[in-house]
Amino acid sequence: MNDLSELKRFVVAHAISQNLPADHYASLLERITSDTGDEPGSWPYEWIRAGEEAEIAGETLAACQYHNMGRFPFVDGPGRERALARCVGTFERWRRGNPGIEAVTVEVGGIPVRVWATGLSAEEPRPLLVMTGGIVSPKEQWASVLPQIAAFGMAGVVADFPGVGESPLRYGPDARLLFPAILDALAGRAKVSETYLLALSFGGHLAIAAALRDRRIRGVVGNGTPVHDFFTDTAWQARVPKVTRDTLAHLVGVPPGEVFARIRPWALDDADLRGLEIPFATVSATRDEIIPPGDTERLRRSVRDLRLVEHDDVHGAPSHLAETRVWSLLAVQRMRPDADPRVTAALTAALETARTGAAPADAARAGAVPVEAGSAEAVRVEVARAEAGSAEAAHVEVARAGAASAEAARVGAARAEAGR
Repeated sequence: MNDLSELKRFVVAHAISQNLPADHYASLLERITSDTGDEPGSWPYEWIRAGEEAEIAGETLAACQYHNMGRFPFVDGPGRERALARCVGTFERWRRGNPGIEAVTVEVGGIPVRVWATGLSAEEPRPLLVMTGGIVSPKEQWASVLPQIAAFGMAGVVADFPGVGESPLRYGPDARLLFPAILDALAGRAKVSETYLLALSFGGHLAIAAALRDRRIRGVVGNGTPVHDFFTDTAWQARVPKVTRDTLAHLVGVPPGEVFARIRPWALDDADLRGLEIPFATVSATRDEIIPPGDTERLRRSVRDLRLVEHDDVHGAPSHLAETRVWSLLAVQRMRPDADPRVTAALTAALETARTGAAPADAARAGAVPVEAGSAEAVRVEVARAEAGSAEAAHVEVARAGAASAEAARVGAARAEAGR
């Protein structure tokens, strides 16, 4: 059973990342009095009910994310199982309005695994961007990014971290094989020799491990990446949040008291990191409650091409969401030798706007796209080719995806916490 107060605190960052309105989920959290079961007042029931309300309102993607929160942090009974099924089902309905998104089955060690993909073409294969979340984020949480990837001239895939969501895989020492299996499956429909991985949290650890062995991977972008000390530092492990420890134990398939001993051999040491021959870009948070500061220091001293941004924030840097989203996309662009320089320039301007919180008029004078400071933005990149005489133009639009800003979301969550 989860610690309910801890669970409510940790779900807020994920609600922010999905642009769920703070005034809605704050009151929803107040209604939840039980972690288990599937009746009014239980965690799954209240999130599913919110998802059903969104479905009735025609907000299919928002409904998908409410259902996703209902199975958070992992499926441990019929209620969360129902929430996951609703999450996947509503995403299926949403993608029918986005015909460029398809389901692809990948064989990983003989086990079929479903991923979502876009931009695949045997006639015109593109470089590939593969995305995965961490130990609590199913692929449906990130799949709405897929329609945006074409603007980069890339094909895209979102996959579950092993054991998360629909994934039948076990998180184990060979979990990194997910990435080369995806590349093998898409060879001929994507330029897999030019693959980039955008892998968050524990997904970044797997991505580095895969990149050390597969030269088709040309760059990795992470956020809150564990590499060594998380796996080996027993003093740090004693303070890791219960929800993180229990989720890891569920994915690994051992009792919570045994999980840190089981994952200890999976640590990447200095020699491993020095062997990384490709760029690694990552976001680090100075108040990260999950990843120890020693892991960031190890990256600094051992990765030869490290592109690091640090924030005074907690795991995942939710208070810097708008900036992190643009920065992550820009990091991929800067790794690509064939990236469209107009898109790179526009993303660079958008990043500066996100960092400075420039007013729309100031941003316009600077040639940047306005970004509301601190807002929970969904980055939508469009390359618009329009003739201006004989020249082509490109623009990047950073569009608001929800009514609530990240700041409003944090305030709403704080109010909910204060009211409990």
